[in-house]
Amino acid sequence: MKKYSIALFASLMTLAAFSQESKKDYTEAIQLIEVWLEAQKDFENLPGISAIVVKDQEVLWKGAFGKANIEGDVDAESSTLYSICSISKLFTSVGIMKLYDEGKLRLDDKVDDLLPWYDLEQQFPESGPITVRSLLTHSSGLPRESAHPYWTGPDFPFPTSDEIRAKLGDQKTLYPSSTYFQYSNLGLTLLGEIIEEVSGKSYDDYVQQNILDPLGLKSTRTELPESLLGSGLSMGYSARARSGSREKVNFFQAKGIKAAAGFSSNVEDLGKFASWQFRLLDSTITEVLKPSTLKYMHGVHWTDPDFGTTWGLGFVVFKGNGGTKTVGHGGSCPGYRSTLRIEPKSETAFAVMINASGTNPGKYAREISKIIGKVKPVKDDDNEKPSVNLEDFVGYYNSQPWWSESYIGTWEGKLVSIGLPSDSPSESMTFYKHIEGDTFRRVRDDDELGEELNFVRDDKGKVIRRESHGNYSAKIDR
Repeated sequence: MKKYSIALFASLMTLAAFSQESKKDYTEAIQLIEVWLEAQKDFENLPGISAIVVKDQEVLWKGAFGKANIEGDVDAESSTLYSICSISKLFTSVGIMKLYDEGKLRLDDKVDDLLPWYDLEQQFPESGPITVRSLLTHSSGLPRESAHPYWTGPDFPFPTSDEIRAKLGDQKTLYPSSTYFQYSNLGLTLLGEIIEEVSGKSYDDYVQQNILDPLGLKSTRTELPESLLGSGLSMGYSARARSGSREKVNFFQAKGIKAAAGFSSNVEDLGKFASWQFRLLDSTITEVLKPSTLKYMHGVHWTDPDFGTTWGLGFVVFKGNGGTKTVGHGGSCPGYRSTLRIEPKSETAFAVMINASGTNPGKYAREISKIIGKVKPVKDDDNEKPSVNLEDFVGYYNSQPWWSESYIGTWEGKLVSIGLPSDSPSESMTFYKHIEGDTFRRVRDDDELGEELNFVRDDKGKVIRRESHGNYSAKIDR
C-alpha cells in the first residue's frame, strides 16, 4: 500500500521553493522513484520500506510503502522506526570525536591505556598498538565479534557489557594492528566502553545528552523500544525462503553491543543527521563537533593493501556517482536492513530502511541518487511542449513473458520507460520524443532519434496499448 500522498504534498511545497533557487524540478524524478519502490516492494516481497531524500537543510522527498507489521495490518510510514544496526557506529564515532575535540582523548591513545580491564591476547609480538584510530577504521586486527553467538536465531542472545568483558581474555587478535581491514563489531563495542570510561557517564546518557538532544533527533534511541513493537517500531522479518515467504523474527536488544549495533531510528531522523553534517561542513561554528573534525572524519584514514576498501573515522568512504566522494554506513540486524548515503559535494543524502533481512537498501539509495542526479536545470527555452497530453500515455504496460511490466512516465517534455522489476532503473531509463499524433521516437544517447513507439487508443480515446516494431503491449489498469 502506498503511504506517501501527504508527504508528497508537503515535499512538493518544498520543491516549489527549492526549484526557484536551484532551477531544478524534481517532481517527475520523484514520481519515477515512487513507482519503482512500490514495484520492488511487491516483486521482492518486502514487508515495508521507508526512504528519504535530503538536499542540504530541506527534505526533498520522503515516503513509505508496505507494512510495518503485516499481521497487525500497520502501514509503514516515513516516521516508522527500524533497527538501524551498524549505522549506530556513526553515533559512537561522533561521540568519540567529541571527546577528541575536548582534549579528553587522542586518536593514537592505546586501548589498553584507556580500558584498564582490556586483556585480549595480542598474538603478534611485532604488532603496533591497538589505538582509538585503528578501532574507528577497522584496522585494529581484532576479531569481528565478541565471543558470544548473538547473531544466532531464534533468540539472538546478545551479551551484556559484563559478559563481553568476562570472555575478552579468551579472544586473540586476527592480524597485527594496522595491517588489514577487518570489520569489527567488537572494536566499535570497545569504543562505546571508552566513551563511558573517559566521560564518566553511561553510554546511553552520553549519547543522549551530547548528540541526540542537541541535534533534535527525538526518534533515535540507543535501543529498540519494545513497547512500540508492531506499531511505531516495525516488526522484523526474515530473508525469503525458496517459496518467497518471510517469517517474523524474534525481538532482540543488542545490550552490550549497542555501541556497534543497538540503535533504532527512522529515515526522518537520519535525514536530520545528514543535514547537520552539511550544515557543519559549511560552517565555522562548533555544533556537537568542530567543522574541521567532521571533515577529518570524512577523509580516508585507511586503505586496504588491495586498494579496494577505504574507510574514514567511523564512516565508510567511497567513490559515488560521477566519482565524487560519498560517505555513510549500512546496517544489518535480525529482521532489518538500512543504509545512510551522504554526498557532501552535492549536499544530498539518502536513507533507506527495510524491515526484512536478505534485502539490499544500498541498492535503493544508490539508484534514487542516480535518478535524482539525472534532473537537469530548467531553462525558459527548455522542454519544447509536445502537442499532446503526455499524461495520456503514463502507466504500466504488460511485458510478459519476456519481463514482468514496463512503466511509462513523463520526463522533461518527453516520455520515459523503465522495466519492472529492476535493480538499476537509472541505467535502463529510455526516453521518447513526441513526433506527431500518438507517435514517438526513441532518443539515443547521442540525442539522435531512433525507432518509433506508437500508442493505440480505444473508441473513447483512452490509450490501451503501446506498439514497437509491429509488436503490441497492453496497458495495465492498476
